[in-house]
Amino acid sequence: MHNEQLHMATDARHRPVETVETAFDIVDVVKRSEGVGITAIADELDLAKSTVHRHVKTLESRGLLVQEGDGYRLSAWFLDYGGHVRKQHRLYDVAKPKVEELAAETDEKVWCVIEEHGVGVHVYGAEGRHSVKTHARVGQRTHLHQFAAGKAILAHLPDERIERILEEYGLSAQTDKTITDRTALREELETIRERGYAFNREESVIGVHAVGAPVRDESGTAIGAISVAGPANRLHGELMTDELPALLLGATNEVEINLAHS
Repeated sequence: MHNEQLHMATDARHRPVETVETAFDIVDVVKRSEGVGITAIADELDLAKSTVHRHVKTLESRGLLVQEGDGYRLSAWFLDYGGHVRKQHRLYDVAKPKVEELAAETDEKVWCVIEEHGVGVHVYGAEGRHSVKTHARVGQRTHLHQFAAGKAILAHLPDERIERILEEYGLSAQTDKTITDRTALREELETIRERGYAFNREESVIGVHAVGAPVRDESGTAIGAISVAGPANRLHGELMTDELPALLLGATNEVEINLAHS
């Protein structure tokens, strides 16, 4: 009995952190496996079913989960949270019309991406008439070195910030063309700084090319980026190396001016 009481006391001291972590772990499992039940959640997280049951019922009572049959899915509350978060970022309202304009002009997929906690987050996208479907979606978090907008952002961050990001996340490969060598990445980032835009040649999705340019604040630090992506057999040659970069640089420059005076 004494050991049980000591264990409970220890749990109580850590509950403010462990309880929150467990709740978010459960939300993440439900997000990835919509319609998942308590037993499956417990198995994936290696937790007791009773623990998962208490957390799930609490999340459900707060309106964050919805039960459908024997499983659970995320509720529409997350739409409210996500919309609020997106509107909070100063880049969203200013960049949105330019993203839509570029999609109409290029007929390709255009994204606005920000950096948060060292990764790229897709905050808004627009489709042109010939856009290709990829795994990219609003809210998706991606390693900065793996795609054009991410590299454009990474190249325009302070050196010490770049070092911290590389130390924390490393250089994992999304495809066999992703840069995974630090020396090669540093050389590419220097080239991106010099020309003002980045290329993605099948580094995040095989068969897809992209061009990305940073949106910078008054200090020259990137607060986000805009990219244009399309099939590799369409985005190549002068379109890839000259025409799209010129369009992007014009768009990002306009966004930067509007941001400075908003």
